Amino acid sequence: MSAELVFCMGEYEALFPTDRLYGKNHMWAQTQPDGDVRFGFSAYAVRLLQDVYFLDLTIEPEMTLSARQEIGSIESKKAESSLYSPMAGQVSRLNDSLLQDPTAINLDKYQAGWMFDMRGDTDELLAPDAYMEHLNAAWEIAQRTIKGQANA
Repeated sequence: MSAELVFCMGEYEALFPTDRLYGKNHMWAQTQPDGDVRFGFSAYAVRLLQDVYFLDLTIEPEMTLSARQEIGSIESKKAESSLYSPMAGQVSRLNDSLLQDPTAINLDKYQAGWMFDMRGDTDELLAPDAYMEHLNAAWEIAQRTIKGQANA
């Protein structure tokens, strides 16, 4: 892995490799040697989810997706959420072992925790510095949401 940027989430530090791009939906994207783009959850997403125990992808290889199209769902200790495509393109591969046991999302988010590969245009994705700016705004909203849930 390359150099990393650090984003502080309270007492927790989320690390972000600078050798990849990021989606506003908190997925990382890394171009593979064959030109496909591999996606997984960023440290920010994993920290907010905490303890992922179920992943369901409703996509399959050769399926064409539009950006922000629903692609499945995820369940964790903290949340249950729908998942959306970070960009338009064609699905080329799924990480079948992750679908059987999603704990790699918690343990090795930037390697074994990858979810799927796509072919497509990465123009909608953010460079690491732009993603950090996005996180600053997103963290303020997340803190209000967390505090609201804690006081409910």
